[in-house]
Amino acid sequence: MLAVNNLSIAYQNTQVLKGFNLTLERGDIFALLGDSGSGKSSALRFIAGLDAATSGGVKLDSQQLSTQGKHDVSPELRGVGMVFQDYALFPHMNIEKNIAFGISHLNKQQRKHRVSELLDTIDLKGIEKKYPHQLSGGEQQRVALARALAPSPKLLLLDESFSSLDKNHADQLVKQVRDILKRSKVTSILVTHNEAEADAFADKVGIIKDKRLTFK
Repeated sequence: MLAVNNLSIAYQNTQVLKGFNLTLERGDIFALLGDSGSGKSSALRFIAGLDAATSGGVKLDSQQLSTQGKHDVSPELRGVGMVFQDYALFPHMNIEKNIAFGISHLNKQQRKHRVSELLDTIDLKGIEKKYPHQLSGGEQQRVALARALAPSPKLLLLDESFSSLDKNHADQLVKQVRDILKRSKVTSILVTHNEAEADAFADKVGIIKDKRLTFK
């Protein structure tokens, strides 16, 4: 489903990653561990098509997305969804419009059905007309997840998506999101510095150490 081959990243002649290789099957949930500055978010951004690299390629569902560190397919055409640490919900839009943001190509009835379906999936039925500030942090993060899932991405990337929550809420949300992703059968990568979180969330765990990826 996903193949990252020989990824190397450097910033201003400082090597961040070297020889990063990763293969995931459809529906795999993978966690990428590493200290701050280890290059884990850089790897995620390269897979998403947001940043270039020194070398390396990405293939998703048999389509070549990047070759030799350069992108062949732009981010919006990759079929990749992202969930960020700060949720990145639009404060001026209600929940229905937030979730439907990436599916404007569908007609009104189709959008409404997809939003309803996703709110049911994240167990937040009936909040369509609320605004982000009216929700808890965990609820906002689940809405951010629903928005990322709305276009039915082939791959979902989560960048420190639980780190802004307190431990009790984070532990609960990790389990909820894992269950949602397993039901949705979406191949996913979580970047985190929290080993316990990685173990609870993922089927497979990788660790970046000394600029290289090893597996736990």
